[in-house]
Amino acid sequence: MDRTAPREVVAEGRLAFSQNLRRAALPRNGSGMTALDDQQQAARDWFESLRDRICAAFEAIEREAGSDAAFILTPWERTDVDGGAGGGGVRAQLTGRVFEKVGVNVSTVGGQFAPEFAATIPGAEADPSFYATGISLVAHMANPHVPAVHMNTRFLTTTKRWFGGGADLNPATPYDEDTAAFHARLRAACAAHDPTFYPRFSKWAEEYFWLPHRGVPRGVGGIFYDHLEGHFDAHFAFTREVGEAFLDVFPQIVRKRMDMPFSDEDMERLLEFRGRYVEFNLLYDRGTLFGLKTGGNIDAILMSLPPLAKWT
Repeated sequence: MDRTAPREVVAEGRLAFSQNLRRAALPRNGSGMTALDDQQQAARDWFESLRDRICAAFEAIEREAGSDAAFILTPWERTDVDGGAGGGGVRAQLTGRVFEKVGVNVSTVGGQFAPEFAATIPGAEADPSFYATGISLVAHMANPHVPAVHMNTRFLTTTKRWFGGGADLNPATPYDEDTAAFHARLRAACAAHDPTFYPRFSKWAEEYFWLPHRGVPRGVGGIFYDHLEGHFDAHFAFTREVGEAFLDVFPQIVRKRMDMPFSDEDMERLLEFRGRYVEFNLLYDRGTLFGLKTGGNIDAILMSLPPLAKWT
């Protein structure tokens, strides 16, 4: 059966999401934060536009499944360590028939790092001022044959400037063809910019998305990169390519698996797998630590946690 979304369904999803977005009172220019420069504004605009397209694509999949689930958009604002305005963001979350829980968050924050945290951030050792904007996505799926997924890209400014991010696939029941398709699309995105990127960044993902206390990977990998600095245009283009690759390949995998029958044993495997996912995000994930250390919105930071999990 051809699961390609009809054009009118995709259009309906985009319209529904854009209407919801307009109803969310988005904080602009950091709600009192220092005005963004051209690079910072360009990165923010891209992350927000990617968010809109991803959410519309996910809503379209819900429509195909006979669900009217839509993203709920919750704006939030941050207070900096000095008590002043420190930016904010929007938490977009959907609970549906296909996506048991998915969050697509964009934040734009700035101010000063706390002294002990500044010492751990490149370029902030002497000057703790910072700016950060990015998109962070985690999807937990209702059908245990559909893999969970994570994608994050970001742009940070201290006395240095760099891009980072990546995407990784997290199936409770792995399928070799899904893993191959996901990696092939990311490999192509990397190859369009630098032939060394995929070998370096896929290896980095293997090392990063690893639970050392259990001696197992979090999933089947993807790419992870950080500290791409010194060439804004080239690294921004690559970061956009990563976003486009994710938006291309993941909906294809979802449509391929979302109608598969599953058993109680499949669901048990999913819940136990999610327990491992929770362990990684709470113990090792850099994004979780960064959000907590910079006074981010708790619900947005912890939206990566699944609605149900199990430890045995």
